[in-house]
Amino acid sequence: MIQLKQLTLVRGLKILIQGATLQLHPGHKVGLTGANGAGKSSLFALLRGEMQLEAGDLDMPSSWVIAHVAQETPALAMPAIEFVLDGDAELRQIEAALAAAETSHQGELIAELHHRLLDIEGYSAKARAAELLSGLGFSQANLQQAVATFSGGWRVRLNLARALMCRSDLLLLDEPTNHLDLDAVIWLEGWLQSYRGTLILISHDRDFLDAIVNHIAHIEQQNLTLYRGGYSDFERQRAEKLALQQAMFEKQQRKVSHLQSYIDRFRVQATKARQAQSRIKALERMEMISAAHVDSQFNFEFRLPLAAPDPLLVLDEMAVGYQGVPLIKDIVLAIRPGERIGLLGRNGAGKTTLIKLLAKELVPLCGKRVEGKDLKIGYFAQHQLEQLRLDESPLQHMMQLDPLTREQEHLNFLGGFDFKGDMARSPCLNFSGGEKSRLALALLIWTRPNLLLLDEPTNHLDLEMRHALTMALQDYQGGVVLVSHDRALLRATCDEFLLVADGQAVPFDGDLEAYSLWLNEQRIKEKQSVQAALEVKPVKQDRAMNKAERQARIAERRPLLKEVADLDSRIAVWQEEKLACDARLNDNDLYSAADKTALQDLLKKQAELIKQIEQAEERWLDLHECLEGLPVLN
Repeated sequence: MIQLKQLTLVRGLKILIQGATLQLHPGHKVGLTGANGAGKSSLFALLRGEMQLEAGDLDMPSSWVIAHVAQETPALAMPAIEFVLDGDAELRQIEAALAAAETSHQGELIAELHHRLLDIEGYSAKARAAELLSGLGFSQANLQQAVATFSGGWRVRLNLARALMCRSDLLLLDEPTNHLDLDAVIWLEGWLQSYRGTLILISHDRDFLDAIVNHIAHIEQQNLTLYRGGYSDFERQRAEKLALQQAMFEKQQRKVSHLQSYIDRFRVQATKARQAQSRIKALERMEMISAAHVDSQFNFEFRLPLAAPDPLLVLDEMAVGYQGVPLIKDIVLAIRPGERIGLLGRNGAGKTTLIKLLAKELVPLCGKRVEGKDLKIGYFAQHQLEQLRLDESPLQHMMQLDPLTREQEHLNFLGGFDFKGDMARSPCLNFSGGEKSRLALALLIWTRPNLLLLDEPTNHLDLEMRHALTMALQDYQGGVVLVSHDRALLRATCDEFLLVADGQAVPFDGDLEAYSLWLNEQRIKEKQSVQAALEVKPVKQDRAMNKAERQARIAERRPLLKEVADLDSRIAVWQEEKLACDARLNDNDLYSAADKTALQDLLKKQAELIKQIEQAEERWLDLHECLEGLPVLN
């Protein structure tokens, strides 16, 4: 259990958290929220032992293994899968000890190490590492690729996979979805739901938080408060708490005003002096309630486009790709004012490629493009943050973009993006990723585009800014094409979806829940194709094998492979049932009901599902060990 007792945390001269007291029990999944700079990352550093307390106590088991995502990844020559396996420190220690014991022929120690390796599921470690990498978007070919060859975003994914590989008691994740696309976010969500340790998660993705956490720890005005439930529950409870606080504040202010009025009237009268003095003392003893305070919200809207051609843009039988090889073919798309299209598709399918084609950053391989008169495209992508001039301030950027507008008008506009006071005139050099994203969005919005192309616009943006962007997009009168891993933004903004898959971009007839099911089906098909590949190998090198012997080997493998496929399907069904069960168990009303029958039935069903899944996974591993022990079909 993690226990905070009157904890005060200070960074430099700034008090971040003061007098915090709370308990986190094993298995709790906690979302850590608060404004930028409130102290979330500092609290993580404290839990990792990298910061010292100013006052109070922090108690947590000394034996706990803590996993977190490293900020840097060295340019290593080692394969990606080996880098991820290094996340399990005990596994590597046992492997090293086993190699040494085998060299010195220590039979008894070798047996003990193999037994421990079995206990920690070391024999299936490589398969688990490969599954982690696959879920985070790495292909089979990437597994043996050197770490040094991956770009920055992919190295962040490697660090995340390495942290997940660690058999940890406490997992600390700080914005794990920032460099992921939607299919990887959905996979990670499922993985974290089944994680058995204690999880503390910093995220600005409300759907992600709602699906995973059962508590919210919120930092506000140096207070750390624990709320039960997901992020939506926290918002409701916080709103109720603020409303109650404001009502109590107003009631107390009326009482203070009444006492002060009596004191002012009668303190100079001898006959009333004693009563006045008693009221002065009552006023001094009174514990003052502060007014309810909500952090200042972002406030901006898209400026009205100067023109609204209909249609804005038409693509007809177009193909796009690289080095003459098409990635997406037969693209037929017409975008009209007011249309909001979300692009769905797996990593590498071509969503960003399609956005770049629409933005004219890629030349089509064939097809026809028709632009509406006065079409003005506003394109937001992560690489545009790099085009900011770091030695210039937000105001200088605005003045260069539109020198004819008055400086005060630019300052008013920037204030809606929280560039206020000195910050509007400060160089961008030391801005955070979120601040740079806000500035890039502000510059884009000022240009008054009538077609918005947004590729992951919420990366680095906090919850308040994401909400402001969502509200602004809902009122925007132009066309929108959006790629995002933020399902709350997609759900609130997009009226239709386009699925980019198998070299095509076609309308998707369904919502985000249907897309999640589609992704799961694709993963099952991929597993089945891998199993089929194990069953049927190329026959070019089979000439030396006796035909009858080969048939016998295939017959020996077939029932095992069939059982593996059956287990995959059943595990998937049970996991979906368990997720539904977990979601119902997060409902506070279930615990407050007088009749506990429903709660007991749910708990019993959850336990049965956990047992079924564990038994099936153990059988799945046994089957694969059997398959590995059979002669290979060459």
